[in-house]
Amino acid sequence: MPLSETAAAPQRTRRAITVVVALALVFGAWGVWRVLAPAPGDAHQRLAASEDARKALQADHAELQQRVATLSRSDQISREANRELQGTLAERDEEIAGLRADVAFYERLVGATAQRRGLSVHAITLQPQSDAAWHFQSTLTQNLNRGAVSTGRLSLSVEGSRGGRLQKLDWDALRQQEDAPGIEYSFKYFQQVQGDVFLPEGFEPVRVTVRLQPRSGAAVEQSFTWAQATGSTPSATATE
Repeated sequence: MPLSETAAAPQRTRRAITVVVALALVFGAWGVWRVLAPAPGDAHQRLAASEDARKALQADHAELQQRVATLSRSDQISREANRELQGTLAERDEEIAGLRADVAFYERLVGATAQRRGLSVHAITLQPQSDAAWHFQSTLTQNLNRGAVSTGRLSLSVEGSRGGRLQKLDWDALRQQEDAPGIEYSFKYFQQVQGDVFLPEGFEPVRVTVRLQPRSGAAVEQSFTWAQATGSTPSATATE
């Protein structure tokens, strides 16, 4: 074999080895890329998974909003119920106070230690119905003759001023009726008598007097200031 051919053989061998190595690297890289690179279907699956996750989050958000709305409504209902309860309790307290006052009144009237008094006016209240009309309610009592029935008629008169001058309105003027009959009463221990009176325009009342004319015996008169009768002052003390 010539010398030149003997020298060229190793070179061809090295080239062949280089080509084989290069091809091996190429095929290895291609294999790695095939293994690591996502398959065409993976992208669609990921998109589908992302859409499902988004819908799940939206559902959770809607559920949380519904819970918040439900809790807010429950809180509002609780607050309204509490306000109604407070109002009911206030009404009950007022009723209890009224009942206690009634019990004290009955005890003073018919109790074992009650002071004996004949026919009298315990109190009178006046409430406005319009600019001129007033509704009155007067409580009459007697415990001197227990078991005896007191009968008669009640009338009012009002003192005040009009146009800078003192004036007294009798029952006829207050009822706007000539020879107006008094309001009848009939009771053993107490009775509440009520009716309406009318004040002329510009009249400023200062005192109201209740007159009781029993069927037999002398008349009884008791006076109250207008402020007491209308509740402008704490108590209503009568003066005979």
